[in-house]
Amino acid sequence: MASTFELETLNMRMSAADLQPLDLHQRIQRALRALILEGALAPGLKLPASRVLAASLGVARDTVENAYVHLHRDGFITRREGSGSYVSNTLGPELRGSARRRPGTPGRRREASPAPAPALSRRGQSILEHGGVSDQQEIRAFAPGLPETRAFPLAVWERLHRQVMKDHRDSVLLHGDPQGAEPLRKAIATYLNLERGAKCSPEQILVLSSTRQALLLCAQLLADAGKPVLMENPGYIGARRAFEAAETRVIPIDVDHHGLRTDLLRADTSGATCLYVTPSHQYPTGATLPLERRLELINWAAEHHRWIIEDDYDSEFHYDGLPTACVQGLDPYRRTVYLGTFSKTLFPGLRMGYMVLPPELVEVFTRARSIMDGHTPQLLQLTVARFMEDGHYNAHIRAMRKLYRARRTVLLDAVSRHLPGIASALPPPGGLQIPCFLADGWSEERTLRQAARAGIQLLGLSPLYAGTASRPGWLLGYASLTEHEIEAAMRRLAKVLKR
Repeated sequence: MASTFELETLNMRMSAADLQPLDLHQRIQRALRALILEGALAPGLKLPASRVLAASLGVARDTVENAYVHLHRDGFITRREGSGSYVSNTLGPELRGSARRRPGTPGRRREASPAPAPALSRRGQSILEHGGVSDQQEIRAFAPGLPETRAFPLAVWERLHRQVMKDHRDSVLLHGDPQGAEPLRKAIATYLNLERGAKCSPEQILVLSSTRQALLLCAQLLADAGKPVLMENPGYIGARRAFEAAETRVIPIDVDHHGLRTDLLRADTSGATCLYVTPSHQYPTGATLPLERRLELINWAAEHHRWIIEDDYDSEFHYDGLPTACVQGLDPYRRTVYLGTFSKTLFPGLRMGYMVLPPELVEVFTRARSIMDGHTPQLLQLTVARFMEDGHYNAHIRAMRKLYRARRTVLLDAVSRHLPGIASALPPPGGLQIPCFLADGWSEERTLRQAARAGIQLLGLSPLYAGTASRPGWLLGYASLTEHEIEAAMRRLAKVLKR
């Protein structure tokens, strides 16, 4: 029997590949089907009688018979009365292996031939070439952009979640408004007007799944393929990927220790229709754009009929003095599209952000969003709205602001004590990460590899530049780490770098 049928292979297939919660006859059926499709069981091969195979596998005869019945029904085997069961000869030449193989001899597994390259659009090819954006899925030192989630008030969140379910019943199980639930849009508008100096109404708010979705919408709706888009240099790689995916041409505008250089902006003659900027906390340098430059930026947009895409991604966490009012609130010409997120203030797994749009853009962005993914889950929106309305949102931000300020101090001290002559940190006025610059003679790429061997994740600064980085270094995230974790990780990093 073993010479004509690979019982051992079948047993291995069942034990290794088919451990799903299936009935036993389904597992046997799938294992045999896989062996036939791979050519391990040749066309015309006679299969063991159901009694014999059942004894070999240690199962009931009816179990094997049931599997054979299903394989026969699906066309994988043929059954001849008084003769037995055979692998079908009608499955096509691509499953037969070598043409010289005699029916009835055990087939060898054929190596799959390489699939032809996928026929992608230009946009798809561009996405494939430029790559995606990697999110950190666990807390590791020193992953940037991660807030503290272990201190999130889960008990409060769960209670509000239950209240929303009780109050709204089955209505939250239906499709929602593409623009966003009205209670949440009202809560966001109130918060931004009071805390960020914005000037907006709930009708201007568009609730989305993330800032990246907002960037994709901006890239699709505010710039044509092949046309230029201006962006800070260095800048957020997620924004660059969104513009590249829309086949726009990204033109870098350098920043200095005050943020975006508006003199270079005024000298630009590319004809770009929009500019992406992070004025409250420039990513990754941490610079804050001064008021005079904000006003220059607003006047530039108005004079040249350009759009400003203001990403206010973590402005809530400002530690040195009062935060500057957002550009949107200073702009009387309504040329600013404001982006905000709950991923930094609440938790990344929420996947919720929002836009404040000039009135003339609300309809087109809402329609485009309805095509993209319809709406954000209503249950989550209403829970966030209740969280904000009851004062928990502001209280949580205040608590995290105090916590992050202390952790920033610990990280700055740890860098100065453990990495002298290797790297120096530039203390930003806020945010969840600190840029750290390498001393002369130290390779960014090499230090990233060394850190990875020690279980430490560093984000290099070089990929954030268009062209060559002016100063190689890292972006060190600290918000998600306790003071003890910061100190221990910095010791490990120093040890592996000095080795």
